[in-house]
Amino acid sequence: MGLLDGKRLLVTGVLTDSSIAFHVARLAQQEGASVVLSSFGRALSITTRIAGRLPAPVPVVELDVTDQGQLDTLADRLREHVDGLDGVLHSIGFAPEAALGGNFLNTEWDDVATAVHVSAFSLKSLAMACRPLFGPQGASVVGLDFDATVAWPKYDWMGVAKAAFESTARYLARDLGPEGVRVNLVAAGPIKTMAAKSIPGFDEFDAVWSTRAPLGWDLSDPEPAARACVALLSDWFPRTTGEIVHVDGGVHAMGA
Repeated sequence: MGLLDGKRLLVTGVLTDSSIAFHVARLAQQEGASVVLSSFGRALSITTRIAGRLPAPVPVVELDVTDQGQLDTLADRLREHVDGLDGVLHSIGFAPEAALGGNFLNTEWDDVATAVHVSAFSLKSLAMACRPLFGPQGASVVGLDFDATVAWPKYDWMGVAKAAFESTARYLARDLGPEGVRVNLVAAGPIKTMAAKSIPGFDEFDAVWSTRAPLGWDLSDPEPAARACVALLSDWFPRTTGEIVHVDGGVHAMGA
């Protein structure tokens, strides 16, 4: 038996086969889950092509988490592929260039609002859009995080958005818990993905993790974080919610 035998999952954020989300989808299939991917806009064709590298074929539905019309129809569109959902992976984040790179004091509200909408509020939006598909036994919502307890170089308003993301997860855990829905985050160390390349100064994280991770850290290996997501999507954490699981080689626990 696989860890996710019979589970039905929606995985967002697959853009390349180096992404954590891709490896969550891959491991989930290997553990017995049925997987649906989501993407939107110009990335939709890329996600569809990358999906061909998974162990088994998967459908890809269009979803822009800032488009209420697409959110409102998501459940019906997912029903074309699965008869319910047992888990959802939120792997979505974006901040305009003006909100990153050391421009914190000069960023305008419109750019901040975009970062918070896409990277934090979308967790609530996605959970609510999928809620009609959650069964009487509940479901697991897992989000990919980057530790927001400190101010990182160049991360700026994306760091603020991640702090809002973490708080959103706690409030969702509170309000959806009575329905059996668990909401947890995996705070992963830095991985060299397409999204990471868009963060100015990303290479500075390499120096931090290479010197401070007691377990060591490989920026090219997304599997440790993906395994944590799969574990949280399974039934092996039946009473864990509102939690942030750090998969960062131990950096979060080390002093300066």
